[in-house]
Amino acid sequence: MEKSIQQNNHTQSGKALTPDRQLVSLYRKSAMRKLLLLAVLVILLAIVAGAATMKGSANVPARELWAMMTGGAADEMNVYIVREVRLPRIAMAVVTGVSLAAAGAIMQALLRNPLADPFTLGVSSGASFGAALAIVAGASAFGINLVHHGQWLIAFNAFVFGCLAVGVVYGIARLKSSSTTVLLLAGVAIGQLFSAGVSALKYFSNNEALKDLTVWLMGGFWGAKWEVLHILLPLFAVSLAVLMKYAWDLNALVSGEEVARTLGVKVKRLRWICLLTVTLMASTAIAFTGVIGFIGLVAPHISRMMIGTDYRYLLPCSCLIGALLLLLSDTVARLLLSPIELPVGIVTSFFGAPFFVYLLLKKRREYWT
Repeated sequence: MEKSIQQNNHTQSGKALTPDRQLVSLYRKSAMRKLLLLAVLVILLAIVAGAATMKGSANVPARELWAMMTGGAADEMNVYIVREVRLPRIAMAVVTGVSLAAAGAIMQALLRNPLADPFTLGVSSGASFGAALAIVAGASAFGINLVHHGQWLIAFNAFVFGCLAVGVVYGIARLKSSSTTVLLLAGVAIGQLFSAGVSALKYFSNNEALKDLTVWLMGGFWGAKWEVLHILLPLFAVSLAVLMKYAWDLNALVSGEEVARTLGVKVKRLRWICLLTVTLMASTAIAFTGVIGFIGLVAPHISRMMIGTDYRYLLPCSCLIGALLLLLSDTVARLLLSPIELPVGIVTSFFGAPFFVYLLLKKRREYWT
């Protein structure tokens, strides 16, 4: 028996591995597989981005795209389409997908609820009400006359009310307790309150404002611009860095609050820092894109099936999956009825809802922890 064990523990060099070294070897192999998977997702995202750049109501040939990348001669119209229309839109889809997926993954860990997503605590409803108020009233809720009306005014109001909704939820939770159950129930209640406000604004708005509001609520990237991305990219980069810093603590928290406390994790501090960070990410994304559902709900579950529950890998995998799903959805929205563009929120809901039901019915329980 001992001889058999020793034979199984031999390395290629003929030296026996101790049990500790065996575990280290297995851990390294697992880590390499996960890193390889992340690299494959990055390559796949780049391929989809390239295809999305070329395809649209006006197709850009691959040789033209290559000429733009290498500094060669290219048609001026194609250069304008790629640089000023498609690249900002693709970048916006990637950034939004990353933010929503990261927010969903973090909230599912913090609330220990598989149905948690960026909209669980009323972010979506609050942002929708803020946007509706700007569209219907034509002025911000605080009487601020912004330099750029239209998209910037809508984004400002959506951001303010998205954060306000979560702030009210946090306040209710602190008055009662900081339990996840209170947070979820308060989020549902505040979400319904803001949804009622949106319905009231729809009822009293004129036809033109109602159309604009309806389109915004469906979600889309029509207003993607480089100046918007200059705001979002640094904000999301810092937010992701903060979330990655707490990856080990999130791994402990998934096992339960008592386990996390035993391991030295300051649970309340971790919950508030991470919740505030993902609220900032989600509300900012929603402010510029409208309401886009199911990305923050589905992407983390797909990532768990692919890479496991270690948040050092799960979080970046969720970000890549979210970016890939949203970019694919936006490309389908542009091409399906070309030259007519569908709101991307319709596409994500159309594919996301059946897939989520599939996960609910078919996958094992460990994916939902």
